Amino acid sequence: MRALAADHAPGLRVRLAAHGLDGVTLLVVPAALFVLGLFIYPFAYGFWLSFNPKAGGVLANYGRFFSDAYLYGTIATTLWLALPVTLLNLALAVPIAFRVRLMRRQRLLTTILVIPITLGTVLVAEGLLNYLGPQGWFNRTLLWLGLVSSPVRLINNYWGVFLSLLITGFPFTFLLTLSYLTGIDPALENAAATLGAKPAQRFRHIFLPLLLPGLAITFCLSFVQAFSVFPSAVLVGAPAGPTRVISIAAYQAAFEEYDYSMASAVAIVMGLVQLGIVAAVLGARGLLYRGPAGGGKG
Repeated sequence: MRALAADHAPGLRVRLAAHGLDGVTLLVVPAALFVLGLFIYPFAYGFWLSFNPKAGGVLANYGRFFSDAYLYGTIATTLWLALPVTLLNLALAVPIAFRVRLMRRQRLLTTILVIPITLGTVLVAEGLLNYLGPQGWFNRTLLWLGLVSSPVRLINNYWGVFLSLLITGFPFTFLLTLSYLTGIDPALENAAATLGAKPAQRFRHIFLPLLLPGLAITFCLSFVQAFSVFPSAVLVGAPAGPTRVISIAAYQAAFEEYDYSMASAVAIVMGLVQLGIVAAVLGARGLLYRGPAGGGKG
């Protein structure tokens, strides 16, 4: 009787399915635990820590941040770097992606264009120091040609960080743009060309409306990447002056002042600024794009 009952007892899979859990759902559990352990818990702990200052009331850290121009000014400094870099990368990625998609050796060209992303921010910054420095190849060439009388200063200032972010951010922006562009059905462009639409008209009436949702997502991801700048702001910038970005303020609070509560508050402000920009862009995307998801993947 016991053997017969065991034969008819529901298996583990059946019991899990009865509770709404199947094999696919269980595969998500490790990923959920990973996200919980490495992202959600640290964020929640940092958020709580930001409201527990060393001295003062609950909002003392935030009051200190927004009352000190040396601290809250880092928001404008970071935006002044991240927004132009993101817009320029997007402006460069679109025409280059249009050209690359029509080339025969697309894979080879794409590989060449994304090489900088494999080097890392630190290595690119070190390369810029050697190439754009006062004794670098760039300035030596200008002096040799007689175009300048003294070396052009392109490092340890705003432009050094700008160029570093541009080089490291472009491959990421380009790959996303190319993926959205290649997702558009070529038959749409061919039909428009058959009807007599010129390249500019095809771009305006076919590609642009279908690309806008994807470009909005690309802008958001590229902006977040640029806004979190840190190594290049230190290596090829002026971390005590024009390129004192908000991540440097958080670093100094944590590892120079050993005030982790204040550092957490700076990090929360940093996250809120990023979320504000992303929400604004996605909100504008929702207003501009009302049709079905055409050529994009987002």
